[in-house]
Amino acid sequence: MPDSRPRFGIMTAPSQVDYHDVRRVWREADAIPEIEHAWLYDHLMPIFGDPLGPTYEGWTLLSALAAQTRRLRLGLLVTSNRFRPPALLAKIATTVDIVSGGRLDFGIGVGSRPDLPQARREYEAHGVPFHDTAHAVGSFAEAVTVIRRLWTEAEPFDFDGTYVQLAGAFGDPKPVQRPHPPIMIGGRSNATLRVVAEHADLWNIPGGQDMDDLLRRSAVLDRYCAEIGRDPATITRSIHLPVSYDKPGETRKAIAEAIEAGFRHIVLGLLPPYPAAVARWVADEFVTTG
Repeated sequence: MPDSRPRFGIMTAPSQVDYHDVRRVWREADAIPEIEHAWLYDHLMPIFGDPLGPTYEGWTLLSALAAQTRRLRLGLLVTSNRFRPPALLAKIATTVDIVSGGRLDFGIGVGSRPDLPQARREYEAHGVPFHDTAHAVGSFAEAVTVIRRLWTEAEPFDFDGTYVQLAGAFGDPKPVQRPHPPIMIGGRSNATLRVVAEHADLWNIPGGQDMDDLLRRSAVLDRYCAEIGRDPATITRSIHLPVSYDKPGETRKAIAEAIEAGFRHIVLGLLPPYPAAVARWVADEFVTTG
């Protein structure tokens, strides 16, 4: 059963920023107990700011940060299932879990928002196919199934899905965390929420929108859990909330509303440039003040 206490973390989008600035914020956060988790996102080109600005590959950067932190739980909010074959992704995630000493929260979703041109362009730019919604959702459900099996099964297996086919699939080494790293699934569509009900330990959804709508999405997840006999309380509700440096009162209000609505995993999004001692400021401004 998930802890009912709110747990706060930060998200530093690895775009329009220097690696050393991201590392500075994560190292600072790692020394602040009130901040319990830290996240990157998974895009290959900027989705805000200068379209020709820098963006780092999320899993590579996450592994580097895992090696330079000791306490934070960490992950990608969330991995695009469209970018990497699932067996390869399982291997990448296992490596990060080992490098971090068992601190990975495995975030995954269907993939980039098709209505956002800045996100859509990264597929053609990297030679990655952008399949239709039916393909994207169907392959996502199969990918999560395969990844869990690769993390847990002791013998090689074949998988003959509609979208994913594997022969002699086997994961070695296994992740540090047993039976596997916690799975966070991000998304709001009904199809995604069905996968959440079956597979997820955490469900994440972006904040900054109508809270009544988020509550309706949460109620849909409850219903899907009931249909398969799962206690919906076993899925931690997570929300990403953008931080306003200039108007922290607005951020505090959004946090209070989210907690009141049942969200217990709070990810506070920080935009670059990061102010000096920003992690300490986040803890003092939004966490310890309650």
